[in-house]
Amino acid sequence: QVQLVESGGGLVQTVASLRLSCAASGGTISSYAMGWFRQAPGKEREFVAAISWSASSVYYADSVRGRFTISRDNAKNTAYLQMNNLKPEDTAVYYCAASRVYHSDHGLYDYWGQGTQVTVSS
Repeated sequence: QVQLVESGGGLVQTVASLRLSCAASGGTISSYAMGWFRQAPGKEREFVAAISWSASSVYYADSVRGRFTISRDNAKNTAYLQMNNLKPEDTAVYYCAASRVYHSDHGLYDYWGQGTQVTVSS
């Protein structure tokens, strides 16, 4: 059973940057694709980014492409989401998740973290 813990969220102003981390325990993430999702108040959870187990492939939602970068360090059992040029519409709880299959469908991810709040003020 893989446990995931996100960190790095906070309150920032527009155009600031944040780096989220997703630390795994109880198992290795090296054989899992990793994804980041977010959920704003009153909205459904939405896909943000995904990275294949080997980091050879990455995929982004249109809303974050060019501003966010997903990465992973399998030796550290950790995934990351670098967020630059943040906008108020990026405000949400951000979740990391692990899946046996590299995809953007949150329903097919096996393990989830508890989430970390990101708030971007204008």
